[in-house]
Amino acid sequence: MPIQKLSWSVLCTVAGLGIVAAAYTARADFYNPKAHIPPRAHRVRMSGGESTAPLPLPATPVRRSEHHRKPAPPALIGMLNLNEIKNHRVVNYPTETIDLETLMNWTNSQLGLHYRYVLVNPMKFSYSPTQLPVLYITGWTPLPQFSPAVLARLRGYITAGGTLLINSSCGRPEFNHSVIAFEHELFPNRPFGPLSLDDALYHDLNRIHTMRFRQGFGSWKKIPVYLDVMYMGCRAAIIFSPIDMSWGWNAASHPIKGGTLYSQQGALRLGANILTYVLANFQYGRAFEIQKIYQQQRIPTRDQLVVAQVVNNGDWNPTPHGLPNLLKFIDQKTTLSVQFKREKVSLDTLKIGAYPILYMTGLRNFAWTAGEIKNLHNYLHAGGVLLADDAMGASAFDAAFRKEIKLVLPHHKLRMLPLNSPIYHDVFNVEHVTYSAVVQSTAPNLHEPVLEAITLSGVPVVIYSRLSLSNGWEDLPNPYAKAYSTADSLKLGTNILVYALTH
Repeated sequence: MPIQKLSWSVLCTVAGLGIVAAAYTARADFYNPKAHIPPRAHRVRMSGGESTAPLPLPATPVRRSEHHRKPAPPALIGMLNLNEIKNHRVVNYPTETIDLETLMNWTNSQLGLHYRYVLVNPMKFSYSPTQLPVLYITGWTPLPQFSPAVLARLRGYITAGGTLLINSSCGRPEFNHSVIAFEHELFPNRPFGPLSLDDALYHDLNRIHTMRFRQGFGSWKKIPVYLDVMYMGCRAAIIFSPIDMSWGWNAASHPIKGGTLYSQQGALRLGANILTYVLANFQYGRAFEIQKIYQQQRIPTRDQLVVAQVVNNGDWNPTPHGLPNLLKFIDQKTTLSVQFKREKVSLDTLKIGAYPILYMTGLRNFAWTAGEIKNLHNYLHAGGVLLADDAMGASAFDAAFRKEIKLVLPHHKLRMLPLNSPIYHDVFNVEHVTYSAVVQSTAPNLHEPVLEAITLSGVPVVIYSRLSLSNGWEDLPNPYAKAYSTADSLKLGTNILVYALTH
């Protein structure tokens, strides 16, 4: 089942919500009490008034104070005003601002920040992340039809480093279904699915494992925290909560008939995590937009080594700048006369001998078909080499890769490469390495490389790094990557490719 259609039905099962995932027709009788709560009036930014002398005038005023307008705090979130989509069947799209207002007030008071939200006209907004890092959508009826022009601008905004945050007001399934279709329309080739429980977004400020929620007037229950995301590179660029993050509604005292809501306190902590995550990833998102192309990619030559990147049904290309950077480094730092080229390949069409080296990476769960497993088995036994890399050091990809490679080579195990392995001493001697700040914080005494391998006839044919090499190759400011430093990742990558080529 495609990930786009799987996530909401999985949530219904996990949460025990009793919602039929296919019943997405909007209910005309649903009433959302939050929709009728007006936003709090803004303060009048005036420090004083002025008085005048008694009549008759002219006379000199006896007291005068000037108006002092303090600069407005920077805007962090822009709420898309979907009523502005007037030519596409929308007259008055129902929504509310109380949730967003409460989140901003709470986050500012708790964290000492000073941000504000604004309403955004989708037809007039610049769609520049530097103007607004986050765009926000909420509602309880199906989303309106966006014009191709607005879709293109949203696509450009997200690609350039912006984040789209979507909250399902009252957790209505008809809205949730429309969000999944909307994401697929925006990025049909980028999977939309559950965020792994060990992701930094759940732990960057508040450590969140479970959330309290209630459905209607039912009792409170605990479930694993749940968000759907779409990745742009290694950054969650679209973040969607199909359960209402009831930032502005006290569900303990005021439950909503037909609504599914997180508890307000837990949702506020989750919302603060989301904003912290967005701010920390902003520079990474901006830098990711700049595409890096290795020039030898387009140069035909007889002595060309093709490194084929494996396509799978997960996020198969989260670090697209990484391999070109590594190939450029090898060209500059070694005496190899071979030119490198990257191509993408699906294992179900893999031809034995066409590619001496396969490379794969990812962020989350994936699965190979029986045909892909058979082809990869034959490829490795014929002398091919697979280099696999966990793009963020994420547990979901790590678990999936170990499971799938066991199906490919059931009688062989991944084992830690000893420090005397020639892979650590081929072009560079790499016995002492530096890791990213995330790894250092959890394993401060780890200074050795931790590559694993499967050998056939004494030769490594599968080389796997559970800590990211490709994030180091990209050399982008990724704050949450469990990765090698750029210098050490390039050295290790060079050694692995040169070893695979010469053995």
